[in-house]
Amino acid sequence: MLKFMKSFLSSWIVILLFCLSCTQNQQKPQNSTQSWMAQNGKVKVLSTIAMIDDLVKSVGGEHVDAMTLIKGELNPHSYQLVKGDDEKLAFADLVFFNGLGLEHGPSLQNFLEHNPKSIGLGNQILKNNPELILNIDGQADPHIWMDVSLWSKNLDYIAGAMGKLDPAHSEYYRGNAEKLKGELAKTHESIRNELQEIPASQRYLVTSHDAFNYFTRAYLAKESEWQDDSWHDRFAAPEGLAPESQLSARHIQLILEFLIKHHVYVLFPESNVSKDSIKKIIDAGKGKGLDLKISSDYLYADAMGEPGSDGDSYQKMIQHNAHVIARHLRKNHP
Repeated sequence: MLKFMKSFLSSWIVILLFCLSCTQNQQKPQNSTQSWMAQNGKVKVLSTIAMIDDLVKSVGGEHVDAMTLIKGELNPHSYQLVKGDDEKLAFADLVFFNGLGLEHGPSLQNFLEHNPKSIGLGNQILKNNPELILNIDGQADPHIWMDVSLWSKNLDYIAGAMGKLDPAHSEYYRGNAEKLKGELAKTHESIRNELQEIPASQRYLVTSHDAFNYFTRAYLAKESEWQDDSWHDRFAAPEGLAPESQLSARHIQLILEFLIKHHVYVLFPESNVSKDSIKKIIDAGKGKGLDLKISSDYLYADAMGEPGSDGDSYQKMIQHNAHVIARHLRKNHP
């Protein structure tokens, strides 16, 4: 009997510990939000996407509590506010968003465009350097983080906004911004050198959706192609600026014509976009005798990688993209 009671109690202890573990795991996201919302004298900054949050943390350092609204592999193009988001947006001292039409979910867009504490970083670049912003089919291309030299322009806007709200640490923010500018300039130059080593005849790119225009202009094109906009000819994608996974026969035909014309044999999937579109291209290519393949490595486009991955910071995600593209363009070109 005593042996039975010991076994019974042991079983209940195991069950109790398991339930406690599950409860703690469920509370982690809530505790993270609660920690960010704790009153501790720091500037509370909410960024819509992780690429902005990464800059904010570097500039703000110990004087800022930063959080990302659109987390993980969620699509920023179509993100709608969910339970708890209103509270975060209301609590934040500053809200940084990309703008240029990226966050166009109606509920989120309405808040961002009508709240005085919200700053659209891409909109600021468009205002001050309109010649740097690309227009694709009459629509502003929001994927400005794909060009490191362009993305680094946001550091002045971030440091300036923080310094205005927290004048006591204004110089601290400016100093961090200048330091990061130098690091990003080196990263930009390193990526361009790596990709420009590949023969120009091989520097053609096809990805899941139209997110790599800035990357193509900055890193795959010749300098002479910047002047006449012929760099556009180096990139194609089956889906538009906002991935929708709906392809017409005409879209498929245009991509196949691009692949054939430029002898492209590898298509690159993106970490947070369905492979369906490029699989359709692969299948259509087989019917024309094309030996096409999908890269075994994902590219990071609208989302960074998970913590611990080679895309868990802004610089790492762009460097990852460059290394993957360079390796496959060399290896898969006959």
